[in-house]
Amino acid sequence: MRVLTRLHIDPYIAAILCTVGIAAVFPAGGDASRVLHHAGTVAITLLFFFYGARLSTAEALRGLRHWRLHAAISSVTFAVFPVLGIACSLFLDDPLSTGVVFLCVLPSTVQSSITLTSIAGGNEAGAICSASLSNLVGVVLTPLMAAALISVEGGFSLGSIGDITLRLLLPFLLGQAAQRWIGDQVRARRKPLSLYDRGVILLVVYTAFSQGVASGVWDELAPPELGVLALVTVGLLAVALGAAGLLSRLANFDDADRIAVLFCGSQKSLASGLPMATVLFAEASVSTAVLPLMLYHQFQLLVCSWLAQRYATRPAHGREPAEATA
Repeated sequence: MRVLTRLHIDPYIAAILCTVGIAAVFPAGGDASRVLHHAGTVAITLLFFFYGARLSTAEALRGLRHWRLHAAISSVTFAVFPVLGIACSLFLDDPLSTGVVFLCVLPSTVQSSITLTSIAGGNEAGAICSASLSNLVGVVLTPLMAAALISVEGGFSLGSIGDITLRLLLPFLLGQAAQRWIGDQVRARRKPLSLYDRGVILLVVYTAFSQGVASGVWDELAPPELGVLALVTVGLLAVALGAAGLLSRLANFDDADRIAVLFCGSQKSLASGLPMATVLFAEASVSTAVLPLMLYHQFQLLVCSWLAQRYATRPAHGREPAEATA
C-alpha cells in the first residue's frame, strides 16, 4: 500500500487491474463459473439489503419522487445512446455495427451503477430508483428499439422483471423494513460496508472477464478489427460521460445528483444484454453481436471505478462538478 501511494497509484484501481489480469490468465470455467455466478447473486442480493437498511425511509421516498433525476438518466440511456450508436455504426461493418447499436439500446446496469454511486458519495436512493426503473422499462423498450433500428427476430421475456424484483428490489425493501431496528448499526459500520461494495465490484469484474475469455468472445476478431472496436467503445463511453455531465449542469443538479446521473447514465447492462441477445439474434450471430457489449462493459467498470474512487478520496468541500471529472 505504501509503495502504491508513493507511485500515486490508487490501490483499488490496482486491485481491479490485477483482477483483470488474473481473469485473463486463469478464467473460471465449468463448475467454478457456476459457483462464481451463484456467489455473485448472493453478494449482490445482500448488498441491496444493506442499501435498504442504510437508507432512511424518508430518503428513499425522496429518491423515488425525484422525477427530474430519473428523466435525465433515462434521456442519456434511451435517447443519447441510440443516436451515438447509429453514428458509431457507420465506422464498422456488419455484424459489429449491429452489436454497437444493440449495446446502445440496452438499459443501465443496476448493481454496479448503484455501487459506484454509493462509493462516490452520490445520491444513492435516486440511483437505486433510476437504475431499477431503467431495467424495468428496458425489458419492453430495448427489443422495440432494436427491432426499429436493426434487423432482429424474436421477442422478449418478462422474466427479467421477476429477476429484478426478487434479486434487487425485494432485498432492498426488506432492508427498508428492518431499517428501524438495524439502521443505526449498519450506518455505524460504513467503512467495512464500503469495502464490501468494492469487493462486489471486483467479483463482477472477474466474473465478466472470465466469461469473455472462457467463451472465446475475444477471439472472434482480428487484432486490427478489435482495435477499431475498442476505440469506438471508448469513444462511446467518453461521450456518454460528457453528455451525462452536460445534462446535469443544464438541470442545475447538486453534486450528489450529478454523480448519480454520471454513473447510472453511462452504464450499460451486461446482465440484461446477454439474455436479450440470445432471444433477439440468431444463434450463430449472438457471440459477435454481444462483443461490443462485452468490451464496453470492461471499459465502463475500469473507468467508472476510477472516477468513483476519485470522488470518494476528494474532500467534500473540494468536490468538482461531475461534468468536469467526466
